[in-house]
Amino acid sequence: MPGGGLGRTPLLGQVIRQFLPWQHLLNYTEALVRVFNRHGRRDNAYKARIKILVKALGREEFTRQVEAEWAHLKNGPATLTAAEVDRVSAQFAAPAYETLAENDLCHLAHLREDKAFSRWVERNVQAHKVAGYAAVTLSLKKPGAAPGDASSEQMEAAADLAERYSFGEIRVSHEQNLILADVPQRELYTVWHRAKAAGLAAPTAGLIQDLIACPGGDFCALANARSLPIAAAIQERFEDLDYQHDIGDLELNISGCMNSCGHHHLGAIGILGVDKNGEEWYQITLGGRQGNHARIGEVIGRAFPAAEVPDAIERLIGAYLAHRHADERFIDTFDRIGIETFQTAAYQRNPAHPHQSRRVANG
Repeated sequence: MPGGGLGRTPLLGQVIRQFLPWQHLLNYTEALVRVFNRHGRRDNAYKARIKILVKALGREEFTRQVEAEWAHLKNGPATLTAAEVDRVSAQFAAPAYETLAENDLCHLAHLREDKAFSRWVERNVQAHKVAGYAAVTLSLKKPGAAPGDASSEQMEAAADLAERYSFGEIRVSHEQNLILADVPQRELYTVWHRAKAAGLAAPTAGLIQDLIACPGGDFCALANARSLPIAAAIQERFEDLDYQHDIGDLELNISGCMNSCGHHHLGAIGILGVDKNGEEWYQITLGGRQGNHARIGEVIGRAFPAAEVPDAIERLIGAYLAHRHADERFIDTFDRIGIETFQTAAYQRNPAHPHQSRRVANG
């Protein structure tokens, strides 16, 4: 039913224990798993998730049972020791970094002279804890391809970049991109050119094109609705690169069912596929956050049919652009003005589309 689910459940965004000594990380986790194993819904694949159990039992009862289980495990064999932590840590030794200058002069010159390279660095290159190095995001997001998909040729190119410029290591990010974690600044211009030739250099990390989407009904038997066509429609609507950069940082996540593999509830804008009498509808949440201050987004109201989702997202973006302060992200504007303004915009019919107006004006 549109509007149903756990999107508004504050319990899921709360900690059940404020502090936990590091020595007990594993045995407390075991206590959590034991309680879930005891009460989890094995009878229903759609509800076999710990968040469903937390809602069913209530946070207080769930916490009580976990604490009771932990009392028996607290000082058992899984209790961590400094020696064990040191042993495991030794398996993750840092690579053999060179001693480099804080800023490479050639790299700075390229930044000044090449605007396209500068834009890519702004979005896809992150600071590194070691002087003279940077972390690089290889984008797996482009219109016409499922978010996170890469061809065999692209994977070969990414592997070659990692081997040449990042100690042979590639990481896969939560945002469905690839990360070269240890690139010398002096090599960034070359890495950019090679990544661009392989179709891996879209300068959109953290922007609306960099959305997260689960496989949805096209590939998953649990899904209530398709995710990939919605992702494609949104990417097509916001394909203008200048418009994306004008909007700025925005986390947009899409899940095809309440299993939430796309983490829709943690997106500043979340989209959840739901089933309504055998038809695919999409519920929108706003205000989710991930990271150290994670929280669940709020459902704005009734769900939308698939054809209306891109328009609803554009109206939400329009409301943000109309009300934001200078250098304010979407999530910051939402926190400042609240959900009502966005709700009104989302369900307004036939407003002027700011993106379409911009394109006509730039004609």
